[in-house]
Amino acid sequence: MIADLRHRLVLEERISIPDGGGGASESWTEVVTLWAAMHQKSGREREAADRLGAHATTDFTIRYRSGVTTDMRFRLGARHFNIRSVLDVDGRRRWLRCTCAEGGAS
Repeated sequence: MIADLRHRLVLEERISIPDGGGGASESWTEVVTLWAAMHQKSGREREAADRLGAHATTDFTIRYRSGVTTDMRFRLGARHFNIRSVLDVDGRRRWLRCTCAEGGAS
């Protein structure tokens, strides 16, 4: 498993920044940089509103880290992967498997 951790990812969390007018804007801030194994699970295309859209599902396996939630995302270069689920692989707090959807807002 250790040899599969070949991808250097940045774990990011969403923050809310007050705009001074009673509202807020959202931004992303870096939590940590880590190594991960990347496994493409599926991909599909569909047409909606006369546009072709693509959707890909990717699993990332990282060393166990508490606090990883579905409100976070991974960044790999210019690509963003929104975390959809977080699973403690064997229940022993050694590995986390995060299923992600690529692109767009979370």
